[in-house]
Amino acid sequence: MQNIVIVGGGAGGLELATRLGHRLGKKKKADIILIDRGKTHIWKPLLHEVATGSLNSETDGVIYRAHSRRHHYQFQIGTMEGLDTQQKRIRLAPLLDDEGQEVLPSRHVAYDTLVVAVGSVSNDFGTPGVSTHSFFLDSHRQAERFHQSLLNHFLRLNQQASECVLNLSIVGGGATGVELAAELYHVASLLKMYGMPNISAARLKITLIEAGPRILPALPERIALSARRELQKLGVAILENTRVIEADAKGFISADGERIDADLTVWAAGVKAPDFVRGIESLETNRIGQVMVKPTLQATTDDDIYVIGDCCACQQPDGSWVPPRAQSAHQMASMVYKNILLKRQDKPQLNYIYKDHGSLVNLSKYSTVGSLMGNLTKGSMFVEGRVARLVYISLYRMHQMAIHGWLGAAAVMLAQKIGNSVKPKMKLH
Repeated sequence: MQNIVIVGGGAGGLELATRLGHRLGKKKKADIILIDRGKTHIWKPLLHEVATGSLNSETDGVIYRAHSRRHHYQFQIGTMEGLDTQQKRIRLAPLLDDEGQEVLPSRHVAYDTLVVAVGSVSNDFGTPGVSTHSFFLDSHRQAERFHQSLLNHFLRLNQQASECVLNLSIVGGGATGVELAAELYHVASLLKMYGMPNISAARLKITLIEAGPRILPALPERIALSARRELQKLGVAILENTRVIEADAKGFISADGERIDADLTVWAAGVKAPDFVRGIESLETNRIGQVMVKPTLQATTDDDIYVIGDCCACQQPDGSWVPPRAQSAHQMASMVYKNILLKRQDKPQLNYIYKDHGSLVNLSKYSTVGSLMGNLTKGSMFVEGRVARLVYISLYRMHQMAIHGWLGAAAVMLAQKIGNSVKPKMKLH
């Protein structure tokens, strides 16, 4: 029986495992194995809400083991650290508990077809002090760590004089940094309801730092300007054309020698593939560690390996590169699903062409801005406010349908609706 191994349970990996499970795993035509370092799945565009406590990963996450049972694939917890293309197997690192004790030793998993969907991590570009003093939001564990630190800072601030404020600096004016800044003001205004009467949005000072000439550089300028206006209304200080060269316990230092004081710092600038990918000699990678692929999304060095999502370097016919977005991962998962089935029938593989359906930036309860149908309108269909918010929510609902099915997604949505009516508006622990 064919072994199809998918490494990475993000948006693309989990959707692919689900579809292959129903098509091949359910009928015992292939063993579908999903491997991820975590126990639960959170849609990556929502990690900023986990970081602020607006979303509870314990109740809103997808538990891989439970999901795999319902959708006919196997799940293994583990972190890929090596690849042997000759023997067609991957090596997983030893699994350790929170105390550093070994739970499982290093082990190998054999494959006939391998799908690499390990996503991306923040790229600190080797900036001194960042890895030590700043928070990253690459996984729900990192988001949870930031959330705990944020709550502790608010607890201390609640006991201090009214003129004291919490200074928080975010490096990176992309979607993550922009959405996080807005969401932080929202949760600060909620804490008054939950036993912190001295906390309000007025006691939060956020600085958003962008090295380029404007925030949201990957999106149309009209979206960036609209988001900028909304953030400034909230009180966010936006520093553009400001490159950070060092971080320490007291904040950041810019290339101009300016000190940007902060009690909490977040690094959300730039992405790269996980470091272990670059170390796999049998794969061709680019300067940020992404795996180079053919138009069919097969690795340039091995037709039995497919690559999808943020870790994939796929060039389009016009010379552009597919951007690292959730919609890219979703489209790639659909294409690889078709190509795996075609390969089983010895039929030609299909080429992947990226379709830009537009971009949306959610500024918490305050606003949502974006453009729709990017390929058709060249980003000119500008939407904002309630309509944009509905479209933004629908993107997440589509992801839920892809991994749960129509009925399952409806049940999940109903459960969340009921849960939201009785639980706190933010996670308080």
